[in-house]
Amino acid sequence: MATYLYKLGRFAFRRRHFVALLWVALLTLAGVGAASAPPAGNSSFSIPGTEAQRAFDLLEQRFPGMSADGATARVVFKAPEGRKMTDAGNKAAVEKTVKELASGSEVASVADPYTGKAVSRDGTIAYASVKYKVSGMELEDASRDALKESAGHARDAGLTVEIGGDALTATPETGSSEVIGIAMAAVVLVITFGSLIAAGLPLLTAIIGVGIGVSAIAALANPLDLGSTTSTLATMIGLAVGIDYALFIVSRYRAELAEGREREEAAGRAVGTAGSAVVFAGLTVVIALVGLSVVNIPMLTKMGVAAAGTVAIAVLIALTMIPALLGYAGRTVKPAGEKSKLLGGGRAAKKAGRPNMGTRWASFVVRRPVAVLLLGVVGLGAAAVPAASLELGLPDDGSQPVSTTQRRAYDLLSDGFGPGFNGPLMVVVDAKGSDDPKAAFTKVGDEIKGLKDIVTVTPPAPNKAGDTAIITVVPKSQPSSATTEDLVHAIRGRSAGIASATDATLLVTGATAMNIDVSQKLNDALLPYLALVVGLAFLLLIVVFRSILVPLKAALGFLLSVLAALGAVVAVFQWGWLSGLMNVEQTGPVMSMMPIFMVGVVFGLAMDYEVFLVTRMREAYVHGENPGQAVVTGFRYSARVVTAAAVIMVAVFSGFIGSSESMIKMIGFGLAIAVFFDAFIVRMAIVPAVLALLGRRAWWLPAWLDRVLPNVDVEGEGLKTQSDPDEDRELVSA
Repeated sequence: MATYLYKLGRFAFRRRHFVALLWVALLTLAGVGAASAPPAGNSSFSIPGTEAQRAFDLLEQRFPGMSADGATARVVFKAPEGRKMTDAGNKAAVEKTVKELASGSEVASVADPYTGKAVSRDGTIAYASVKYKVSGMELEDASRDALKESAGHARDAGLTVEIGGDALTATPETGSSEVIGIAMAAVVLVITFGSLIAAGLPLLTAIIGVGIGVSAIAALANPLDLGSTTSTLATMIGLAVGIDYALFIVSRYRAELAEGREREEAAGRAVGTAGSAVVFAGLTVVIALVGLSVVNIPMLTKMGVAAAGTVAIAVLIALTMIPALLGYAGRTVKPAGEKSKLLGGGRAAKKAGRPNMGTRWASFVVRRPVAVLLLGVVGLGAAAVPAASLELGLPDDGSQPVSTTQRRAYDLLSDGFGPGFNGPLMVVVDAKGSDDPKAAFTKVGDEIKGLKDIVTVTPPAPNKAGDTAIITVVPKSQPSSATTEDLVHAIRGRSAGIASATDATLLVTGATAMNIDVSQKLNDALLPYLALVVGLAFLLLIVVFRSILVPLKAALGFLLSVLAALGAVVAVFQWGWLSGLMNVEQTGPVMSMMPIFMVGVVFGLAMDYEVFLVTRMREAYVHGENPGQAVVTGFRYSARVVTAAAVIMVAVFSGFIGSSESMIKMIGFGLAIAVFFDAFIVRMAIVPAVLALLGRRAWWLPAWLDRVLPNVDVEGEGLKTQSDPDEDRELVSA
């Protein structure tokens, strides 16, 4: 592989006009496709295989036009101090608001508080329920604006009005976080390379790659039902790996220049060596992202595949456009150690002197491997302890900041009607196979009334055919509590008895039940996903490093860093440690998607650092150095660049901690701390310590397996025969 990539790098350097024009054409084509494609809303959300989803599907069949999975909103009214919602003026204002709400094109129904018994016992709080024809993820912005405007009119009448429900759910805006991340990346790259031109190349290629990927997603959104949320993960990961991959190739190019090679030869060797690592690092990321399909949540699968496509584009751009741009840059990209005139006065690299920080640190670790290993493992183990108390759930309006109208509506409803009112359960009774459907409906209602932790059980509401009914159950506890989850399981536990006695089927659904089912589905999928991703990557790394113990060490180190990161997330967002510093206003269960999302994203980035760092060590070992010296050599050439890449990623993800959305804040913190743990403790401390202790055993491979495995030559051993003195020439003038 190194030989092929070497030739590709030289070709791209020599034919830079063709390569640059090709990528610009692809960017233009994708942009035109995105601009001309029909607009697509957010993709539909479904959770195949769950009871809540089966109930929704049944309601669609038996209650046509009901829009069982349609968005809902509760417009909550509170009377001024000392007054009641039943006062004539307040009642007139509410009825006017209800009339305005009912005029919306996407509105299916609006329930008047006064006819629907939606006024609190003390008469101070009332609410109007709004049902939409489409889900909250598909609702048009015009409908959300109309909802907010109607509330504003009621406020003008002197009422306190807040809005809750999933109708206000919108894709969080992350543009400012991305800009902050790019700005931080630019600063780190300038410091790393000491040159504005060299620093600009990774940023430029990363932005082009993300532009092509996101534009392609927008162009295909309508036919593939991708939706606007699909591009979020693609943008985040595309920027991350795009900068990383280009950073490593540019860094290796400068190192080759420092060894006295001509520019075309240096570009070829950079792509042949660092580019080989880029290919395999990219494959691990693609495996992790495509592997999200094992969860069997269509939206998550689409996000993973779209992000994997963007990663593949980032790999191709790094292998071709970076050497082409290096050809254009000419002498403005200096050899390693030299500074540009702007930043360093154009001083030349020092030929001898004090070893760099990476060399000094690696030498220390090689001398004290046991102490470093124990300190790293114990430290991460301590950080992972809170993960044993991990509770999973999905955020609701109760987890929103108190400054939002959703949270204030949630609190008003809790005050007026009880905390469980914010998460009613919908019990669907399918009595189509029953001889006496009415008796079955009554039997289910009586069974539910006998359970604990229930405030209200409504009478059964049958459909026109009389074979299916809906019973609404209001729990005593808030939706995200363990008590409410136990109640859902208790109701479902009556299903077998109901079926035996009446031949009717009982299903529990609603937003609260759906959240519980999603959490369980994600929790059940975590171990199979880990086995798939880590297993495939383990096999891939065996091919890369031609070793058994090095890939095993890489996988175990990754699991340790993810557990430590999950422990930190639990400590902050579930236990409330440092919640003030992180501006976490409401603690509670960790988002259900967090563990599997963290595994997918962090695994890809962790294997990036593993491949880039250890490949340099393997290269030194193959070229004749002893194991300990190979570790030091690997750090001498790679530690600075890996550190820069990790700092960039931590900065990018930390930018999301400032979001007002609790979910985005949690994702940003979790990914930032996970990258920090993995890059600076696992890869920079535990990895060299383990390799120093293993010595030559680290690179052991059974003879039979050595014969079977293909030789991909990531170290560039085959490049020794590629250097052609007649072709080693400078193609670009200063």
